[in-house]
Amino acid sequence: MDELISSRASSAPQPAGTPTHRETANGHVSGTSPLPEGPVPIGSLVFADELPDGVVVADEVGRIVVFNRVAARLTRLDPAEVIGKFVFDVLPLRDADGRDWWVYADPYHGLPTRTRHPERSLYLADGTEILVSVGYVRDPRPKGVTCGARPVRRLVISLRGAQQRERMERSRAELVSTVAHELRSPLTSVKGFTATLLAKWGRFTDDQKRVMLETVNADADRVTRLITELLDVSRIESGRMEVHRQLVDVPDRARKIIAGRVAAGDAEDRFRLEARSGLPETWLDADKIDQILGNLVENAVRHGAGIVTVVVEPARLDGGAASADEPDAVAVSVRDQGEGISPEVAPRVFRQFWRGKPRGGSRRGQHGGGTGLGLYIVKGLVEAHGGTIGVRRAPGGGAEFRFIVPAGTAAA
Repeated sequence: MDELISSRASSAPQPAGTPTHRETANGHVSGTSPLPEGPVPIGSLVFADELPDGVVVADEVGRIVVFNRVAARLTRLDPAEVIGKFVFDVLPLRDADGRDWWVYADPYHGLPTRTRHPERSLYLADGTEILVSVGYVRDPRPKGVTCGARPVRRLVISLRGAQQRERMERSRAELVSTVAHELRSPLTSVKGFTATLLAKWGRFTDDQKRVMLETVNADADRVTRLITELLDVSRIESGRMEVHRQLVDVPDRARKIIAGRVAAGDAEDRFRLEARSGLPETWLDADKIDQILGNLVENAVRHGAGIVTVVVEPARLDGGAASADEPDAVAVSVRDQGEGISPEVAPRVFRQFWRGKPRGGSRRGQHGGGTGLGLYIVKGLVEAHGGTIGVRRAPGGGAEFRFIVPAGTAAA
């Protein structure tokens, strides 16, 4: 780790007359001492200030030699003032019970076999919660020696703010609450109708039984759809979304989605498909393209107004005009003629659980099981193909969801 870290702050000049040591209450020698010339080496031209997390590096006696910008922001300390001071004085870390972490972990005199401390919550002197993980850099063992203590040469401390974890915990709690709410209604319906049919089968006419069974079937579909959404969210968040590419005719897939809507009872004149010429050969995941198109069309039908238009046209991934160069992507736009989505709201529509009310109390973005996950999943599926998606005002008013996916190859 020490070969990968450096900091411009580590070469800060040492103030004249700075004391070299003092005894702390914990029995540690504390204070500052002269530092070697130049920055701590990192191997290549990468600096600790460029790392996304806070990084603090202490030498073999605990003096801070690296204190990057993120660490300064999290602790509200000036790197120039802490370089050369002892880390247990600069970062008086305590756990939730108020215990001094440096005392009970004793990184410099504890178990000689330790290589790291996993990330955990600790608190600074002002009560600020911070996520801390610690790595040890030890002296290598001499040749032929397989055991024995290896002194700590450097202590590498990683710091992260707790806000991101709190947001994730709130998101998980909201997901559990939403799922519980969405499951309760269909499962109550399924349980009620099946119990009634089993107990009083002979009392109902065939038409009544059919209505009950159709309701049970629809609610079972709703539960299945919710579970599918949750699995998709899990795969997207963990980066495990797999894309199985095959030759896909995107206008044909859009045509089938529209035909399915018409067969389900939507008016045929509610939809329009425009397929432009010059489309490249596209190797995509057919099922996921169907899911993307189906979600966007359903969103337009449920929460838009007027004609829903699907436009499929050639595009360039670099943003250039497809007519000027050979197209290497396909762009699909799904437009409605409703009130649209305001520009200030547009950046939030692809977040989990986003719900807006463009008109009449309807909620754009909430469709299917009503979890508010549909557009978030669409974005994840598009990005799994290496594409991008956005929303803007349609040329004739309303909202336009437009995604671009690379044409790909059979081997991609």
